[in-house]
Order: sequence, then C-alpha cells, then structure tokens
Amino acid sequence: MASDTKAATSFEEGLKGASEKVAEFHEDKGALKRLQHWLHQTPSAVPMIVLVVALIIFGLLSPNFFKATTLSTILQQIAIVGIIGCAQSIVVLTAGIDLSVGAIAVFSSVLMGQMTFRYGIPAPLSILIGLGLGTAMGFINGWLVAKVKLPPFIVTLGTWQILLASNFIFSANETIRSSDIAAQAPALQFWGNAIQPGGVKVLYAVFLMVALVAIMAYVLRQTAWGRHVYAVGDDPDAAELAGVQTKRILIQVYALAGLFCAIAGWVMIGRFGSVSPTASTGQLGNIQSITAVVIGGISLFGGRGSIVGMFFGALIVGVFEMGLKMVGTDPQWTFFLIGLLIILAVAVDQWIRKASA
Repeated sequence: MASDTKAATSFEEGLKGASEKVAEFHEDKGALKRLQHWLHQTPSAVPMIVLVVALIIFGLLSPNFFKATTLSTILQQIAIVGIIGCAQSIVVLTAGIDLSVGAIAVFSSVLMGQMTFRYGIPAPLSILIGLGLGTAMGFINGWLVAKVKLPPFIVTLGTWQILLASNFIFSANETIRSSDIAAQAPALQFWGNAIQPGGVKVLYAVFLMVALVAIMAYVLRQTAWGRHVYAVGDDPDAAELAGVQTKRILIQVYALAGLFCAIAGWVMIGRFGSVSPTASTGQLGNIQSITAVVIGGISLFGGRGSIVGMFFGALIVGVFEMGLKMVGTDPQWTFFLIGLLIILAVAVDQWIRKASA
C-alpha cells in the first residue's frame, strides 16, 4: 500500500506544470479558407460573379450589347432551357440525373398538339392531359429509381430512347403548322404571346420561367419538403434514419421534374409556333439543362446548390452565345468556352466541398 501511495505521489509531481488541455485544434482562418466557406454557404455566388464579369466584358466589346432588345432576346432564348433546368436541378439535388428531360418536353408538346388536331379534343383539355402525361413519365423514372433501385443514369438513358421513339411513332413524324395552331387552337401558343413595354418584346414564357425559379427557390429553402430533398441528396441513409421517406421524395422529385418538362413542352409550342416531333430539344435538352445546372454551381454529388444558381448558369450560356455572335466570333468558340466553364465549375465544386469535409 505504501508503495502505491508513493507511486501516485510521484506521478502527480510529474504532472506539475503540464498543460491541462486534452486536445486543441486550430482552424485555418486565412482569407482563402474564409472564401471557401462563404462559397460553400452561398453556392449561387460563383455563377453570379461569372455572369456579371461576362456582361461587363461583352458590354465593353459591343456597344449594342446592353440594349434592352438584346437582353430581352437572351431571356427569350433561355426560357425553355431555364424551365427544363428547374426539372434537372431538383433531380441533381438528390444526387441523380435525368437524361430524358428533353424527350419528355417534346413528347408532351406532341401529345398536346395531336390530341387537339387528330382527336378533336379542346386545346385547354389537351394541355391538361399533356401536363398529366408528362408528370406520369417522370413518375415512372422516379419509381424505377426509388423502388427498383436502378441507377438514375441508366433509367433515364433508357426512357429517353423510349420516349423519343414513342414521340415519332405516335406523331407519324407529322408537324402541325403554326398557322393551323393559331387558327384552331391558340391556347397551345399562349406562352408565345408577349408584352412590349417601351417597344421591347418580352414573351410570357420569360415571366413563367422567372416565376417557376422563384417558387422553387422558396420551396427548396423554406419548406420541409425542400429540406428533405437536400437531405436525400446529401446522405440518403442518414436521411432515412432521421425519418425522411426517401423513396417517396425521389418519386415526387422525378414526377415534378416530368411536370416541369411538360410545361416546357407547352412553352415550346408558343416559342416556335409549331408542334414538331423533330424539335432539337428532344436531343439536346438534357445536355443544355445539365450545362445550366453544372455551371450554376449545383453539385453533381447532390445535396448542395441553388436553383437560382441554375438560372444564372442558363443566363451565362445565353450571354456567351449572344455576346460572341455580336462581336463576330466563330460560333465554335461558344462551345469551347462553355465546355471550359463546365470543367472549371466541377473543379470549383470539388474545392468548395472540402469546406464541409
């Protein structure tokens, strides 16, 4: 016993003057680290900065760039991509991807037109049916991803092919002319109407796009459903343990994406005037929407990003296309620079994600 007491006394004497702190961590407070954290908390900041810089550069290079008509044209050109981008955004936020968005949009527009002109259904009812069927197409994608547990890339790659083929088969590759639609079913061209304040033409479709972006920005940030979408994308297992019904959220997300695509299909009729199964959106809509999403700062790994950033991303593409055209540059430079932006956006996203690691 005496030896134990002596050992304890020696041990205590050896500790005299030692630090009482068990562990101490020093966080890097440098400017670069603070910037990294700020960008992590504000994902739409990077695309907004790129957009402002692009506007300034093209404004200096072309004196006509800041004319109201030029800016209005840019907004009109991105209206369809912006709406499809809303669909792609919510899917990517769940760490998924939807390659069928363009096909759903075109097929929905064809369904609306053919139901009116082939089957004599009133245009307003045809529009409702088209919106419903577009939602159903998205629901099928979501069911296959959530219930059958197939990879989103494979599912939507398959449905993209199926829907494009169905589009051509159902329509018999027949285009409904703009003049016929204007005479018999003007409701199909509603979003092609415009107001002209000060002589500047602004399509109704532009107001619709801005409204959808604003509504979804609020829903994703201020509602429980929106927070669940982010949670599913960030860590589905943890979200499920926390009580989030991940399968239901996934199905709802893909169904809502289908509805947005169908709305884009209706906008296409107004924007282009006609109903065509060969519309380029069917082939390029997925690429264009993914481009807007990636440049807009939404992480392809899910759980981080802003639909407002997607809107900025779509604007960046529109500004580059219009700006390079106005300064007389070879159009191929547009693809070159946008491709470069995509790679840089992913690299920045990877760097920003380290802030939360």
